[in-house]
Amino acid sequence: MNELSDLEKKILVHIYKYGPDNPWYMARRLLGESGWAPKYNEDEIEKACKKLEDEGLLQRFQGALKRSVTSSVKPWLKVKARELDHKPKGIYYDLTKKGKKIASELYKEIKEE
Repeated sequence: MNELSDLEKKILVHIYKYGPDNPWYMARRLLGESGWAPKYNEDEIEKACKKLEDEGLLQRFQGALKRSVTSSVKPWLKVKARELDHKPKGIYYDLTKKGKKIASELYKEIKEE
């Protein structure tokens, strides 16, 4: 396996910490950053995800995404969640068993810094 780039490491740690995610969203909220404007190039994230998938560290996510909203502060979120009876568009990536092992090591390294 080739050496991982910084972006690839961030993607692995992000999915390890936050769960399956989509490259479009990761460009905007990688490792907990927030904002509408992308912090990273979407195409670069997409390429990195495909490379990680080819290396057996990521897999395309199969299954239902978490949609249970429990906000007493913003009750309209529950209404919005009920209206969403479809999975958001795009490809979501999740870690493989091998990817989880590597991501957990990277996560520990980042936490120690």
